[in-house]
Amino acid sequence: MAISLVLNGRTVTLDVDPEMPLLWAIREAAGLTGTKFGCGQAQCGACTVHIEGAPVRSCSVPVSEAANRAVTTIEGVQGKVAQAVQAAWQKLDVVQCGYCQSGQIMSAVALLTSTPKPSDEDIDGAMQGNLCRCATYHRIRAAIHTAAKTLEA
Repeated sequence: MAISLVLNGRTVTLDVDPEMPLLWAIREAAGLTGTKFGCGQAQCGACTVHIEGAPVRSCSVPVSEAANRAVTTIEGVQGKVAQAVQAAWQKLDVVQCGYCQSGQIMSAVALLTSTPKPSDEDIDGAMQGNLCRCATYHRIRAAIHTAAKTLEA
């Protein structure tokens, strides 16, 4: 079945089963591999994308739920907030192995878009469920604070 969605600003039509997880539609049918498979149970956050600006775990959302909606992946995230987050990630050398980072960045962008001056508690709440096997959580939190300060200036 053909499912149309706006993927990273472009309308695309994917010939996929409507119940296919959005993650696999993005990776396999659209060929965008920045969104990662981690657990397949919406518990790790590696597959986080935005639907209409809200972070979702794409492994647990059927592609049919994204039909005719705006979906943004790590390849398409842009704007002032995304640039501040990406610059902070680089400045503070957040990434260790990097596997979880696309999901971490997508969650951080969503947080700073809705909460421009997050507290540690805001960050912990928004990032809860984004697992990092390398345990770079302190650098992730610091990068979010750094990005918030950049956006404030």
